[in-house]
Amino acid sequence: MAHSAGSAGSIKSGIIDFTAGSLGGVAVVYVGQPLDTVKVKMQTFPHLYKGMYDCLKQTLKNDGIVRGLYAGTTPAIMANVAENSVLFAAYGYCQKFVCHVTGTESAEQLTTMGNATAGFLAAFFSSFTLCPAELIKCQLQAMREVNVQGSQSAIRVTPFQLSQQIFRRYGIQGLFRGLVPTIMREMPGYFFFFGGYEGTRELLAKSGQSKEDIGFFKTMVAGAVGGCVLWTVIFPTDVIKSRVQISNEKQKFLTVGYEIVKKEGVLALYNGLKPTLIRTIPATATLFVVYEYSKKIMHQSFGG
Repeated sequence: MAHSAGSAGSIKSGIIDFTAGSLGGVAVVYVGQPLDTVKVKMQTFPHLYKGMYDCLKQTLKNDGIVRGLYAGTTPAIMANVAENSVLFAAYGYCQKFVCHVTGTESAEQLTTMGNATAGFLAAFFSSFTLCPAELIKCQLQAMREVNVQGSQSAIRVTPFQLSQQIFRRYGIQGLFRGLVPTIMREMPGYFFFFGGYEGTRELLAKSGQSKEDIGFFKTMVAGAVGGCVLWTVIFPTDVIKSRVQISNEKQKFLTVGYEIVKKEGVLALYNGLKPTLIRTIPATATLFVVYEYSKKIMHQSFGG
């Protein structure tokens, strides 16, 4: 009986993590989407823009706010909700797994290293939900540049139409183009993301204070640190992934990376890092506040 109560509790906390992650995912997109669009354009067509402000200005001038800066918002919300709901639900279960392996009593008592490891494992599962949605998002965001390169006029397509086109042409594996670079980006990335977040929460907690009780502002600071560490570590992989996903050829991850370095230099792997870091500070701060506080409210409302 105790076992079934335990598994029911485990399912309930999984659902709460899943829902809190979804809410966080929606909040992130509205906060960060314009600078995400700038990031993808600068990663994939660096020669077209002088820098971040130039890219912002040109996108606004050519396509406006909704069609330009918020291009790909629907798949971005789908990508973020898919990723964050699965990520945080898997993170909860992976924390339990790490507790089991290390003989730790509860997730609250895990070390920063233990939490980082749980994040690393959780990212494997979220990559499968993230990859197709990110593929669609990147293609929509870079559509104008791709069409200009191919000297076609920009055709407007919805995320659903684009998904259908890719599926018809390449089958299901077409939607998973870039899965290997996604996993290679996500797993080490989330090791540092959760490590940075949990470590900062521990540093900001006063002696004798639980890191759960550090308050709104410090939770935001910890989220922002996690996000900055994540992106600085994974950015080169992300540039390669964006290039792989907007091209319609089958390309090998390392070949694309080698080509970029050979033709454009090592710094090309950091194209778009500035808008990414500027975006990630409010975005991940918002993500963790929405996640932690909605999780708290749900636990209080549903007991446990």
